Amino acid sequence: MVSESTATSTNQDLHELVLNSSDVEEFLRELARVSARSLSEPGDEILCGITLFRHRKAATVASSSAAAQAMDEIQYAFGDGPCVTASREQETVHIPELEDCDRWPQYAATVRGHGVRSILAVPFLLDGDTRAALNLYSRRPGRFDGRALELARDFVGQTSLALRLAVRFAHYIDTAADLKATLESRTSIDVAVGIIMAQNRCSQAEAFELLKSASSARNVKLHMVAAGLVESLGQGPIRTHFEV
Repeated sequence: MVSESTATSTNQDLHELVLNSSDVEEFLRELARVSARSLSEPGDEILCGITLFRHRKAATVASSSAAAQAMDEIQYAFGDGPCVTASREQETVHIPELEDCDRWPQYAATVRGHGVRSILAVPFLLDGDTRAALNLYSRRPGRFDGRALELARDFVGQTSLALRLAVRFAHYIDTAADLKATLESRTSIDVAVGIIMAQNRCSQAEAFELLKSASSARNVKLHMVAAGLVESLGQGPIRTHFEV
């Protein structure tokens, strides 16, 4: 079991990771390194990979080292494997000895050729349709039996909250970026409609229809036609002032 002092230290490290990471990708890279460091023993390095699925596809992959990254790439080349299954199905996948693995025989043989003998993939507990798993590789057979398996599950339990926060922050950032783009497009269109109304002495509806006709004729998106019209007056691009 993880001691109380170790758990507290780990949680503090994870909270700092969330606050200091600029995006989910950076957080996952650091989390992979922390995971490998926490679960390794002297003379027995654990390789760690993390797969994150969003909207039913792999959004990012992070690894603790180049060797761990190579193991991940083998799995994705085959299109399936322990970490993909653990992420997608939300189930722990434990392979004590790769020589005895019948589920992914070609994958197992390839990874074994790199010296890996045992694998453990544990899913994180996340919100919504986001899925992720911690993928651990060892050069020792049976490395994740007993206490090591319990330790890995405890660690994933501790890190799940931090990862949920990181994913949630990423969602807010994406939403803010989408809102900013939408407002900027809307502002360009509104200003362009005003210009057309002044130039043609027409109504707002008529000006909007003229803008739509120009968009269709040029096969260019409406907001791009509007932005081009505004910039053609020599005033530069439209700036939208708002707070998110």
